[in-house]
Amino acid sequence: MRLIADTSRCVGAGQCVLTDPDLFDQDEEDGTVLVLDGEPAGERLEHAHEAVRLCPGQALSLAE
Repeated sequence: MRLIADTSRCVGAGQCVLTDPDLFDQDEEDGTVLVLDGEPAGERLEHAHEAVRLCPGQALSLAE
């Protein structure tokens, strides 16, 4: 499963980073999401699903 971030939709709320700081970070200049692991597995995949659900800008998605 591939984790995709659309930074043009990101509002920089940081909900993804709060969900899993090993999976997400924020750009230091504009605060948009940075994906640290584009193919999460196991517990990280569960966290990715949670981050997709919580993202206020709907900037995150998962694809096969």
